[in-house]
Amino acid sequence: DSQRLKNFKDNVKGGSSVTNAMYDAGYGSSRGLYEKSSAQLGMTPATYGRGGRGMRIIYTTADCSLGRLLVAATNRGVCSVALGDTDADLISNLFAEYPSASIDSRDTSIAPSLNLWLNQVLDLLAGKAPNARLPLDVQATGFQWQVWEELRKIPLGQTRSYQEIAAAIRKPKAVRAVARACASNHAALIIPCHRVIREDKSLGGYRWGLARKEELLKREREISLVNSD
Repeated sequence: DSQRLKNFKDNVKGGSSVTNAMYDAGYGSSRGLYEKSSAQLGMTPATYGRGGRGMRIIYTTADCSLGRLLVAATNRGVCSVALGDTDADLISNLFAEYPSASIDSRDTSIAPSLNLWLNQVLDLLAGKAPNARLPLDVQATGFQWQVWEELRKIPLGQTRSYQEIAAAIRKPKAVRAVARACASNHAALIIPCHRVIREDKSLGGYRWGLARKEELLKREREISLVNSD
């Protein structure tokens, strides 16, 4: 499996689409790849610092139970998942995040993978695939990755406080830094920062709106109760 994953990464770095790289590396399905990979095919800090210059990003939008959903990706993985009220706002924010990238919604080389990832994000939202680990192409510091990986361990229907996350990564004094790492997340649902709340049980912040955070937590509790019966 480690060799297959290495082959997959090499193929992607060589310019293959994610779908082609997946099959060329010997994976028979996306599930086999995502379950074995670390889901950390992140862009370099230099690329991100240049506003995504040289990157090709494709995006799509869809209706979801929380409004409108945008999923954007490169040929390496998902670079943005956002929730909002209108496509115009979501697309505007994507262009602001990657001002120097080539962004459109018609890049056919990435489209099959993007459609797959969109459906998987919708499954995450519906609680149908709580353990799905989609490939990510987002720039982050080592500390941010450490926090985000801890967030992905929080079971569906449960929450953790910022203090608990800081303790879990063995940096109990880094509570504010944990909160900043949550706030810097650009991959809603894939990295479930909505499951982190304040120690007093209040919601804290959520870049896609506190009403959505509250609804997500309520829905996940209900799904968890149904699944436990």
